[in-house]
Amino acid sequence: MRVFRGIHQSGIAKGCAVTIGNFDGLHRGHQAMLALLRNEAAIRGITSCALTFEPHPRDYFAKVLNRPEIAPARIGTLRDKLADLGTTQIDQTVMLAFNRALSQLEPEAFVERVLVQALQARYVLVGDDFLFGKDRRGDYALLDRLGRQHGFDVARMNSYEVHGVRVSSSEVRHALREGRMADAAELLGRPYAISGHVLHGRKLGRQLGASSTAASDGFRTLNLHFKHWKPAASGIFVVQVHGLDDKPLPGVANLGIRPSLDPNDVNGGRVLLETHCLDWPAHLGREGGYGKVIRVELLHKLHDELKYPSLQALTEGIARDTADARAWFNLP
Repeated sequence: MRVFRGIHQSGIAKGCAVTIGNFDGLHRGHQAMLALLRNEAAIRGITSCALTFEPHPRDYFAKVLNRPEIAPARIGTLRDKLADLGTTQIDQTVMLAFNRALSQLEPEAFVERVLVQALQARYVLVGDDFLFGKDRRGDYALLDRLGRQHGFDVARMNSYEVHGVRVSSSEVRHALREGRMADAAELLGRPYAISGHVLHGRKLGRQLGASSTAASDGFRTLNLHFKHWKPAASGIFVVQVHGLDDKPLPGVANLGIRPSLDPNDVNGGRVLLETHCLDWPAHLGREGGYGKVIRVELLHKLHDELKYPSLQALTEGIARDTADARAWFNLP
């Protein structure tokens, strides 16, 4: 899959089959739509194209209006979104910067400038709740009329349901917020996961006392920065880590801002996923995780984040979480 940041980059395939969405989480409804798009593109002998936005439009308006409460909790990072789109065998993804200029485009102007002039779309597939243009004034009926006017086909896909539940990003966010990881996996078609480069953190894990369930040098962690201030999930989780060894590594992880013992914490209140592998592979050495790209699957939520009054209390809390994770995996 080729990725383009903006509609004016060279190399974008024109005359394509297009679908439009935010694709946060790339759930089973998205997957079904992209499979249909890919099939329609193949029938026509044209390129399949996912058109998406960054930031999420509601993120943009939350910032402009100074109303953070209207920003949606983010299911995945941009890295995760692009990685997930890449698994669908779509030919290209075009990311539009959602800014003031784009937010002010009337529906007719959006169609003419983006779909007609930039992409020369021949087929456009949207969901049954699709709205577009300034103040979301454009709907399917308008898009269909504009398609006839400009010479491209328009199709609409009905809602995708799993066990009677309409699959949507909102439903995935709801499941993650409540810690229902099995339900989130059912909606996504896979375990919920976060990926990224392993970063150096505050090295606090090395200061924590070793225990029978900890590594000999404390609770060493793999740190991923979740590049959005409002993650859909937070708390302490049983996890599996992919990308370090030839098999998944079981672990326990903290996703959130980690109520800090130090107000001058080097992480500065950023959202981090800190993962402690239950059994660290010896061949990786002490520093073997840094710089690697890993994927951490969040399988089961143990509890919400807790603020501990001391290092000793924190050490004991992590030891309990580690023991619970080992029990969940049925490990000795």
